[in-house]
Amino acid sequence: MKSQHQVVLSLGSNQGNKLETIEVCIALIHKEIGTVIQVSKIYETPSWGFESAAFYNCALVLHSFHTAQKVLNLALKIEKKLGRIRNNQAGYQARIIDIDLIAFDEEIINTDKLQAPHPLLQNRKFVLMPFLDLGIQWKHPVLHKTVAELLESTTDSSTCTVVTKVNNPLSSISFDQFNYVAFEGNIGAGKTTLVTKIAEDFNAKTVLERFADNPFLPKFYKDQNRYAFPLEMSFLADRYQQLSDDLAQFDLFKDFLVADYHIFKSLIFAKITLAEDEYRLYRNLFDIIYKEMPKPDLYVYLYQNSERLLQNIKKRGRSYEQDISASYLEKINSGYLDYIKSQSDLNVLIIDVSDKDFVKNQEDYLFILGEIKKKLH
Repeated sequence: MKSQHQVVLSLGSNQGNKLETIEVCIALIHKEIGTVIQVSKIYETPSWGFESAAFYNCALVLHSFHTAQKVLNLALKIEKKLGRIRNNQAGYQARIIDIDLIAFDEEIINTDKLQAPHPLLQNRKFVLMPFLDLGIQWKHPVLHKTVAELLESTTDSSTCTVVTKVNNPLSSISFDQFNYVAFEGNIGAGKTTLVTKIAEDFNAKTVLERFADNPFLPKFYKDQNRYAFPLEMSFLADRYQQLSDDLAQFDLFKDFLVADYHIFKSLIFAKITLAEDEYRLYRNLFDIIYKEMPKPDLYVYLYQNSERLLQNIKKRGRSYEQDISASYLEKINSGYLDYIKSQSDLNVLIIDVSDKDFVKNQEDYLFILGEIKKKLH
């Protein structure tokens, strides 16, 4: 499961409508590079290293799956989009927008095109003060100092004055109405990746299915008739146990919890895999368990067509999944959709993500958040 990087960028402008330029820049970073988690206050600072108009500066922290070099390349494209023309002239210059990569996790990067942490970070008050505003846990991997310690020891005595605050684009999307959200989808729909990303971006607790620990799963894919019933029973018992244990740890009225499955997925798969008499027995047991389970405030079903699911399954490379057929996936999709329609007490949102890649494309991720936002209103 891929985790996101924590990236700190510094923004500066001393030409044109500086505040508007920075606001537009932040929105583009959020749209095209990664999720902007926190934005500092805007500071007015004197030009550093040359004579020119005062700058507006701020810093932001974003989450992204991209490499550091990819983040930098995308940032340079945004600079160009906003009218920045870089040339080979020596020394510092006035500029409509400047985006610097200040820190990439706590990694040390030293290439011809990129250095991180920024080599002049500790000497620039107009970077350190906004960085401190972000309130993140970060220590310089070379100097072994926190941002507060770097600011205290900096030799830069220039004046940095707070001008205003800007809105964080993420603030337009809030899960405040929900405490417990379950994301579901077919095999390979990307629900675990999405749940992990949302948990990181919105500081949520997670409940992730322990599918890899089930000893019957590889056997089932080799001999479905023989292993269907023990597989479905073991899944049901494990999901019940996990949800009971995990949900008991949280206050469902205070904590924000996201899960990559809901207990009724057990019934969907059982209906497809079990013989009729086995399914009747299974359904009786399931109904007893289901009554005891807390219902999510929002249930999101990520729909993907079978062709895309097969591509995802092949890409993630689990050997026991490689013989899954399109017809089997279509049965699962139909089972989910039919069952969802019958659930009058479940707050359901179905999102078609067949043409979306919310790992590689930030806009696709924002599309999903946008659909959830529509549901909220």
